[in-house]
Amino acid sequence: MPLLSFTASHHDLDLETLERLSSGAHRVVESDLVRCDPISGAVVLATCNRFEVYVDVAEQADGGPVNGLAREHAAREVARVVASSSALTSDEALAALTVRADEDVARHLFAVASGLDSMVVGERQIAGQVKRALEASRPAGTTTAPLERLFQAAARASKRVSNETALSAAGRSLVSLGLDLAGADLPPWSQVRTLLVGTGSYAGASFAALRARGVTDVRVFSRSGRADAFVASHDADDVDVRPAADLLVELEDVDLVVACSGGGRVGDPTASLRPALDAAHVLGARARAAKAAGDDATTRPLVVLDLALTRDVAPQVADVDGVLLYDLAALQARAPHVSGAAVAEAAAIVDHAAEHFVQGEGYRASDARVVDLVRAADAEIDRLVAQRLAEAAAEGVEVDAEEVELAARREVRARLHRDIVSLRSAASSS
Repeated sequence: MPLLSFTASHHDLDLETLERLSSGAHRVVESDLVRCDPISGAVVLATCNRFEVYVDVAEQADGGPVNGLAREHAAREVARVVASSSALTSDEALAALTVRADEDVARHLFAVASGLDSMVVGERQIAGQVKRALEASRPAGTTTAPLERLFQAAARASKRVSNETALSAAGRSLVSLGLDLAGADLPPWSQVRTLLVGTGSYAGASFAALRARGVTDVRVFSRSGRADAFVASHDADDVDVRPAADLLVELEDVDLVVACSGGGRVGDPTASLRPALDAAHVLGARARAAKAAGDDATTRPLVVLDLALTRDVAPQVADVDGVLLYDLAALQARAPHVSGAAVAEAAAIVDHAAEHFVQGEGYRASDARVVDLVRAADAEIDRLVAQRLAEAAAEGVEVDAEEVELAARREVRARLHRDIVSLRSAASSS
């Protein structure tokens, strides 16, 4: 199974290093990876707290697993492409990425898709993100049959975990955890004025979570100019959702900021990634809001959820009076405990699914090699028959051509049978 994965998540790295690695994740595209020898296919999975690359490498001549040289070459090429779009050098990127090969690739992806590897164990958004990662690789033609089978098998494993265990029963997610924490310092949800920063898939999940809690006032800000399209696609009778033209003006009139755009460029789009909101922005907005409200008015607290790995909100915002900031580090520290029994049940499903997938890939590879063996055997029979007939003619010996062919066929087929049995045995034990 010639598959490799290169992964980085909160389990592998501190959040600062992961943030640097992921700073340009949205610019890493599969087409850049497949131009690298020996990579023939690639799928990139980039979420708010992980960055992963799955590649299909050139298969060995004997159809066996990826050898050390091909693995090292692919690893350096992936690191080079990642570094070109991030805040790390190639060597730093290579050191930050965990490399897995063959069956470990399947086991890891299945655990990720099932929510076992998430910051909030059991979260369900990751299943959709895994599915969308595969779909995003198809238009450019960078997926391959092995990668398609890998990701589709991951989706099936995730569905089994969801249906057969209690792992996701609580509907856990970073969004829901953040809103649970924010709710203690906010008015009733129906009165909460919310500013949503970002328009990607996580913004969509955040909007759905806000709506489910009864939020009726949502303003959407996008540095990339996609706020109008997001609002149009999320129009709802029970929510007043509208685009926000000016981020700082909106800050003067909201109770909750949910930031999930993934590190914004402010002003010059060629500038390095930096937070969209810093302490000066928030201080100025709150000062203007207090002045407009008058001396006797009570300033409502502002709760900020920064769900982006590449920060949308500077950490110093937490020092502003009357502002509560929950970023990924804070959410990670407050992630709820999950039942050990549920985790064990889910892990057993993942292990079984990974073993089944690897065995199936082994059989598939052995089938292809059996076809090659049969073709080679037929060619060997033809060669032996021609050789023996030529030798008999040279010696002036009269022979029966059919008998010569039958003898050659028996000889070659006996060796072929032994080779196929050995191949099948190796496939079943892999």
